[in-house]
Amino acid sequence: MKFRVNENCIGCGLCASTCPAVFHMSEDGFAKAEEHDVAKENLRDAEEAMACCPVEAIEEKK
Repeated sequence: MKFRVNENCIGCGLCASTCPAVFHMSEDGFAKAEEHDVAKENLRDAEEAMACCPVEAIEEKK
């Protein structure tokens, strides 16, 4: 499974602090998701980050 951060991102950093293996803050101040498939051991944290995003900016990448 892969994730992506859409244009709704407000740069709060919650996803990066919840799952730093998948999400990070870019130089422009917004979150980015790793391009690769999420490792099994990080999937639960990545899904939690998606569920907790205050502006629903994280979605599954298809």
